[in-house]
Amino acid sequence: MSRILIIEDEPAMRTVLSDLLVSEGYRVITAAQGAEGLERALAEQPDLLLLDVMMPRLDGFALAREVRRLGRAVPILMLTAKGRVEDRVRGLDSGADDYLVKPFSGDELLARVRALLRRFHRGAAAPTELQLGEVTVDFARLEVRRGGRPLHLTAKEFGLLRLLAETPGKPVSRERCLDVVWGVAAFPTTRTVDTHMASLRAKLEPGSPGGGAAKFLKTVHGVGYRLDLGPDTATDLDPGPGLAPGRRSDHEPEAAPQRPEATPMSRNHAASRSGKGGKP
Repeated sequence: MSRILIIEDEPAMRTVLSDLLVSEGYRVITAAQGAEGLERALAEQPDLLLLDVMMPRLDGFALAREVRRLGRAVPILMLTAKGRVEDRVRGLDSGADDYLVKPFSGDELLARVRALLRRFHRGAAAPTELQLGEVTVDFARLEVRRGGRPLHLTAKEFGLLRLLAETPGKPVSRERCLDVVWGVAAFPTTRTVDTHMASLRAKLEPGSPGGGAAKFLKTVHGVGYRLDLGPDTATDLDPGPGLAPGRRSDHEPEAAPQRPEATPMSRNHAASRSGKGGKP
């Protein structure tokens, strides 16, 4: 399970965040101030930093800049009561990957943590090139060619193909497609995934029968899709993350139900506080 370092100087907030993450199965490390947090970030090499902005001596902005200056690629999620555009820009420019403004719900925090961890692990195992019969896919250049002639793929189609290519031969649920390609802040239905997959299949293997009978992009009924690489295909892919639970499809009643609505964090109301006595 992923290891998360919480750098937060308010004990109540630190305890709430730690308990929430531990309850979800994460391994948690904590630091009570910025200098200690930087030391632990370098020594422990966590999978994600959960970073408060306003701390004495070394604040979150300076800490994030130092982590990036030292070449650490760990994802950083900043927590603060400051919600102005300038503050968000400053946080992202300091090296943060995401910026969550108080008050927030525990469900939203967990969703953002999952999204950041997915992006980080996907980047480490991201495919570079893929050969599907006469079609060559260059993920680095975002180019697709058939017999030397370019094919146009939309950003979402590239995202779907890359996601399937990370785990060739393994099913990828529609829920995971929505989470990774569309993001946690978007709420399309699974029919959106089906529509984009039909378009992608038509471009990459025109004339091929759809569904499970397609040569490369196969439907896994009740789950989602998988990329089937035959013996004549070559790729330099590494294994990626496994199957995630499925979101209920508009046309597949056997899929898993929708996620529950997010509920506010209640433990000490720490996450809903406006900040440490006026402190962001």
